Amino acid sequence: MALHMLGKDPDSPDGKSPTVYYDDVTDNYILQGWKVEDSKRLAQMDIPEHETVIEFPRRMMQFFPEVNGGGTDA
Repeated sequence: MALHMLGKDPDSPDGKSPTVYYDDVTDNYILQGWKVEDSKRLAQMDIPEHETVIEFPRRMMQFFPEVNGGGTDA
């Protein structure tokens, strides 16, 4: 498996998160973001035990190849 970092949040104070990755084996994106712990928001979702929820800023959409016109061969 090879993960390709597609972009980090340019507005992140520490430059560590959020981040968009592409997995070239599964053809899926992996997102690193802020853990959602707000019980009111979580109560509005049906989250299976094997899944988690992260918050991801809209400004990060620019790193998805489908949005920026690029390919996934990062």
